[in-house]
Amino acid sequence: MIHLVKLAVGVKDPGHLAEIQRRRAVADPPLRHQTRSFPKRAAELTDGGSIYWVITGAVLVRQRVLDVTEDVWDDGTRCTGLVLDPTLVRVEARPMKPFQGWRYLAPDDAPADLPEGGRTSGIEDLPPALRRDLRALALLP
Repeated sequence: MIHLVKLAVGVKDPGHLAEIQRRRAVADPPLRHQTRSFPKRAAELTDGGSIYWVITGAVLVRQRVLDVTEDVWDDGTRCTGLVLDPTLVRVEARPMKPFQGWRYLAPDDAPADLPEGGRTSGIEDLPPALRRDLRALALLP
């Protein structure tokens, strides 16, 4: 098993990501994320792997990757579709600097899931800009 980590560009918080994905799933099922490159380790990814979403500078949630398929962008260009479980699982916040594309994430390096409905702190409730500023000052992880 292997995971991916990916920036959720333009997403304000996990609730915003859920809303965007709800609309996408209704408009063009199944729920999937389109990306340029086909993962060479797709078989490992679909064997229990997840995509860990970086939101406003930190990994905050993950989703199971159910399948990796060939897909097509709206303009007809070929791409890869990561078919996702619609359930977003909150994980322990972990700061991450911006990067392009996605990266593999070993299971031992993945942040732990938070207890269902639980949180380790109220950091997630702070406005994204404030969280980003506090991380830049090294006042938040």
